[in-house]
Amino acid sequence: MSRVFVDRLCLQFPVYHSENRTLKRSMAQAVANHTRQGAGSALVQDARHRVTVDVLRDISFTLGKGERLGLIGGNGAGKTTLLRALAGIYEPVSGRVRITGSIGTLLDTQLGMNMELTGLENVRLRCLSYGLGRPATGVILQNVVEFAELGDFLSLPVKTYSSGMLVRLAFGLATAITPDVLLMDEWFMAGDITFMEKAKKRIESLVQDSDTLVMSSHQPEIIRRWCTRLIWLENGEIRMDGPTDAVLDTYLAA
Repeated sequence: MSRVFVDRLCLQFPVYHSENRTLKRSMAQAVANHTRQGAGSALVQDARHRVTVDVLRDISFTLGKGERLGLIGGNGAGKTTLLRALAGIYEPVSGRVRITGSIGTLLDTQLGMNMELTGLENVRLRCLSYGLGRPATGVILQNVVEFAELGDFLSLPVKTYSSGMLVRLAFGLATAITPDVLLMDEWFMAGDITFMEKAKKRIESLVQDSDTLVMSSHQPEIIRRWCTRLIWLENGEIRMDGPTDAVLDTYLAA
């Protein structure tokens, strides 16, 4: 049975500032020109004649247990948007997203964090949300403490952390509680070299437990090492879907 099922997913964002008459007229003209020319355009008009950005268009794929999917493409291709749609942060305009099992996200360092609470309190709160009892919470807490290596800072409010410290805590917590499906953007790669090496080993250990991984990255070496399959996104559409080496080689050549 598939862990991730995506069927004809479409997502649009309204251009709120397009109410300016000159801008609205220019954007509407651009949409009309692309339509006449038969070209695909990210700019569309909805039923209420509002200008919207067509972010994801007709995305369909399934993932089974143990699969590791990488998302590649240029900036603005829709990789992070797709991850957020899978996480339930963005609601589809049309189509379906269904994920079986628990979801872990590494999309934003502050996602799911209460910035007023300490690092330790955030760990305990996350364990409560997963329905874990005291013994399991103690194990998770020790795991995060050892991985993040934040020392006494774990007893301070998270709002006092640097961006690097937030990455350590968020990554350690998201991977300490093993999810069925892990959604990961490449922001954690901004850490120092020592942290990156620890993160790689932790992800590889997580994947070996047959959990499903969906990640976005611009780093070919990471993609080849971690992913068994790639989806190449371009202008919000799937340009190619297949084995890692075949898709990545074609993408890099292009």
